[in-house]
Amino acid sequence: MKIGVSSYSFAAYLGDGRLDLFGVIKKAAEIGFDGIEFSGIGMPADSPAALPLARKVKDACAAAGLPVIGYPVGADFLSARGGWQAEVERLKGEVKVAAELGAPVMRHDATRGFPEGHEGPKDFAAALPTLARACRAVAEFAAELGVKTSVENHGFFVQDSERCEQLTQAVGHDNFGALVDMGNFLCADDDPVSAVTRMAPYAFHCHAKDFHVKPADAADPGKGWFRSRGGAYLRGAIVGHGNVDVPGCIAALTAAGYDGWLSIEFEGMEDNLKALEIGLENLRRYVTG
Repeated sequence: MKIGVSSYSFAAYLGDGRLDLFGVIKKAAEIGFDGIEFSGIGMPADSPAALPLARKVKDACAAAGLPVIGYPVGADFLSARGGWQAEVERLKGEVKVAAELGAPVMRHDATRGFPEGHEGPKDFAAALPTLARACRAVAEFAAELGVKTSVENHGFFVQDSERCEQLTQAVGHDNFGALVDMGNFLCADDDPVSAVTRMAPYAFHCHAKDFHVKPADAADPGKGWFRSRGGAYLRGAIVGHGNVDVPGCIAALTAAGYDGWLSIEFEGMEDNLKALEIGLENLRRYVTG
């Protein structure tokens, strides 16, 4: 597997202005990553400047020797203004950005759940038909532009491997698969190795992510932590420093025949650059065995 990095991993540096998108590209190359994915490009896809910026980003990546390997963007088919059809139309614009970047895979979210005030059932079974219809519509459009689409185990509502598998199977389209994030399964209290084993056959792209974990009945650890769907405390970690069995997850991917990209998505409290240097060193060791 080749190892990439998500631009989201530089969030602290992007947030305070120490780096812009082009600085992230330069740093990712300096640290030694093989490719890069962009968690958005910093402007709506319907902006007249979006596609020109995407071309500039693609050119900068080519100059740095970093292929663009993915384009994750947000979405919510249940809560979007105008309904799921409007969200599909918005995402078609993001697909065009992904194509302009040269990204082979775009990840969009599915939903964080039914909006407040929704009348009727609010469980996953009730949501699945709408989510599948919407995901399929995006996948069909993206296929025309040579971009595969996927949903990540993300957002609590569609985060455990059982629901992710149900959604992938319900969409039932060759151009639609999964972005498998080994760490994110913990947000739904799903064992990472078991969850990756379930989802690996559907993987179009994968994230290496680690978390520190404390049980739900532990003393509140304070700032920097959040709670899983079942109440456990989680905090982003440097790959190899947390509780995720990263080598076990890699073994599960390998056993399923996955040989695609594995991107570090770091969201911990440590300095972004130092965390990525250490995480890359650890991940290369785990991948090579």
